[in-house]
Amino acid sequence: MKKKVAVLGGGNGAFAMASDFALQGYEVRMWSKYFDEFKEIKKTHTIKVSGPLIEGEAKISMITDKIEEAIKGADLICSPIPAFTQISVAESLLPHIEDGQVVFLSPGTFGSYLMYQHVRERGCKRDFAIGETGTLPYLTRKISPQESRIVVRACHLPTGVFPAKKTREAINKIRVFFPSVHPIENALSGALMNAGPILHPPLMVLNTGPIENSTPYDIHHEGTTPGIRRVISLLDEERIAVREAFGFKPNHYLPSANTSITRKCQNIDNL
Repeated sequence: MKKKVAVLGGGNGAFAMASDFALQGYEVRMWSKYFDEFKEIKKTHTIKVSGPLIEGEAKISMITDKIEEAIKGADLICSPIPAFTQISVAESLLPHIEDGQVVFLSPGTFGSYLMYQHVRERGCKRDFAIGETGTLPYLTRKISPQESRIVVRACHLPTGVFPAKKTREAINKIRVFFPSVHPIENALSGALMNAGPILHPPLMVLNTGPIENSTPYDIHHEGTTPGIRRVISLLDEERIAVREAFGFKPNHYLPSANTSITRKCQNIDNL
């Protein structure tokens, strides 16, 4: 019997994840509150995939705006959507999540704790777990309403689980779909490996003028000046200091991206 995976959302990460799983032969169900995101793929239940890693036409088993349909009996629930949507997603999951299920946030930004707390405060007693890692597992772009381009798939995904006592069980379920997942101390450790809050705000805030100018401008080249890199490095030193204060040991970075933040930026050219 095919393993079943629910993919929540209709953005870059969701399209990459759903198409990758489908091409591997899993039963994929996609859900979004914003059903217009699926307007084109709903016609054929197909996502076109391009890129150096994989190419093909990925058949999606279910496309729905009813979350109960998407997650019923799912072996894994993947939520590759922005942190500000996590409480809303938790509210949608609340009446329907099943005992033994695992939600995978990528990245989590400590959303595992927020979501778990939200459903518990509203009386949910289901025995489930939430895993989170510090990055989206793909370097990808949704280049049209029906096509995903995947350039990189993460080789290492250190993942924390909330509650931590369910780490082994949750990691085993996530690893079926993401073999590169491996356990770390807890969900907070996973959240503090997320380089996004360190990398992106300086690039945006310190490049406000050029961004607002109509002249073509590449924030990852012209915008990544030595001074801005220094700001990013100082912020990252604070992140590492916070990790150390909590007693988390190295590696303080995602192993697949620890050579340099700048190198990660440059990979975007391949999209």
